[in-house]
Amino acid sequence: MKKNKVKQEFFYNMFWLFIFGSIFGWICEVGYSLLVYKVFINHSALVIGPFDICYGICACCLTFLLYRFKDEGNMTLFCISFFLGSLLEYVMSWGMELVVGFAAWDYSKRFLNINGRVCFRMSCLWGVLGIVWIKYIYPKVEKLINKIPKNVGKKIMIFLVIFLIADAGLTISAVVRAKECERGIEPHNSYERFLDKTFNKDYLYNMFNNSWSD
Repeated sequence: MKKNKVKQEFFYNMFWLFIFGSIFGWICEVGYSLLVYKVFINHSALVIGPFDICYGICACCLTFLLYRFKDEGNMTLFCISFFLGSLLEYVMSWGMELVVGFAAWDYSKRFLNINGRVCFRMSCLWGVLGIVWIKYIYPKVEKLINKIPKNVGKKIMIFLVIFLIADAGLTISAVVRAKECERGIEPHNSYERFLDKTFNKDYLYNMFNNSWSD
């Protein structure tokens, strides 16, 4: 019974870290696009909501793997985050390509890249991010999570889990339908017509602009 409670608490905390990381990552990416390119790019991995899942997964993994080293020096944390972040980014790029047929980022033209999935510059960014996250951001996020009443937090969590699963399914079907549109295939039903009007190629291109047309 005690072990089940510990597992539930672990899942609860990891879920909220995932949500925070996804939204925080989306804000960072959108802010970067606005500052550098002067244009709004929706960096969400899902068609509804500000969820950059890559950052959410990394927030959970970095927390789980780095917390034991939180009192180590910055160089140690940098090296661990450098390799862990690179590995996670490579796996997520590969996984996305398997699911939807392309990756949302392509570093093939950048210095010291591996199959265009990771590059030296981004790996260094993961190294710095790991230090900032585990030493400065995570302690504050943990306090915020603990302030959420557990009964309320669990109900919201259940709702968000269902919503994210549905959102993921909608995203995959939107990508499939947009690819069909590119091949000139007409919609067969009202759902496909809905996708053509809402989450169409233009909408998805703004999300996956790096590799959509590859």
